[in-house]
Amino acid sequence: LTPPHGGADLVDLMVAESEVEALKQSCVATIECSDRNACDVELLIVGGFSPLRGFLNEADYDSVVENLRLTDGTVFGLPIVMDTADEAIQPGMKVLLTYQGQDIAVLEVESKWRPNKALEAKKCYGTSSLEHPGVQMIAMERGPFYLGGKVTGLELPRRIFPCQTPAEIRAALPAGKDVVAFQCRNPLHRVHVELFLRSLDASNVGEGAVCLVHPTVGPTQGDDISGAVRYKTYEVLKEELGNPSVNWAYLPYSMHMAGPREAIQHMIIRKNYGATHFIIGRDMAGSKSCLDGEDFYGPYDAQDLANSLSEELGVQTVPSLNICYTEEKGYVTADVAEAEKLTTKKLSGTKFRQLLRAGEDIPEWFAYPSVVKVLRENI
Repeated sequence: LTPPHGGADLVDLMVAESEVEALKQSCVATIECSDRNACDVELLIVGGFSPLRGFLNEADYDSVVENLRLTDGTVFGLPIVMDTADEAIQPGMKVLLTYQGQDIAVLEVESKWRPNKALEAKKCYGTSSLEHPGVQMIAMERGPFYLGGKVTGLELPRRIFPCQTPAEIRAALPAGKDVVAFQCRNPLHRVHVELFLRSLDASNVGEGAVCLVHPTVGPTQGDDISGAVRYKTYEVLKEELGNPSVNWAYLPYSMHMAGPREAIQHMIIRKNYGATHFIIGRDMAGSKSCLDGEDFYGPYDAQDLANSLSEELGVQTVPSLNICYTEEKGYVTADVAEAEKLTTKKLSGTKFRQLLRAGEDIPEWFAYPSVVKVLRENI
């Protein structure tokens, strides 16, 4: 399988059970993690953010913000930081990180600083406007101070859905075969399935390849369907498809909607989970203004940045095909539909949600009835 990001072994920060109590006793402060914090802690512990062994210190934070790289030159998409409003926490302290009644990790604080959030937003999200949900998150949700330092895992957050670790997923993947990762944050419909199944036939994907469908189930945008409900839709679809070439797993990651930068972050994470290839969709991880609906990124910005760093990252990109449904031939690529003058049918995401909430019929060419049933029962 492809080596983890950074070239070293997959990071594993979980402490031996015999050392847990002593570590807890050594802590002099506590931080209760937000849902976003807890996702970051989990991915640090299990190696999803390899080669990181903790939250970024100030120098690495500055380097990632400015240069898309750690201070040692390793590419990294977005800064991973712990935030706090607690002025008493200082470098040299050990802090117990808790989450919904669990003690999940210990942070050894090595640096504490007041970040330039406007600069972070401009560099990482391409805008400092509060119309962007990621900018709102760093400006309005995060505390005024950032903490960096080594993390030691005590216990993974308990979730209602299983999130396999990179080591567990790697152990289940076929050796010597290409692994094409597919990222999503919404329920999957027929066009998505067509897209990831056709990716296995891409010119740069080897014979016998498998697809790793790896949805994020952490926090996303405020109006997205919750991870718990999305998980149920993925499970019914997995059972319905029953395709041995498709592996399913769930990623405890918090979306930033950072467009090109986030595409790089996703490639790094999926490499750590064993992927050799990554599907890059139009306007991947993109976002619109909450005021006027204007896109913050161009449709191919993420693809362009991903392609420019693909060789260095050791992950090949697979462009997302432009697929549409036709009355005559079902799903085909848009160029085929145009060349053969086929009759296309469309249903926007907005219209789909309207039909869903109104209890009206949703065409089976667009959505799987099993997925629609789960959505109607849970939203």
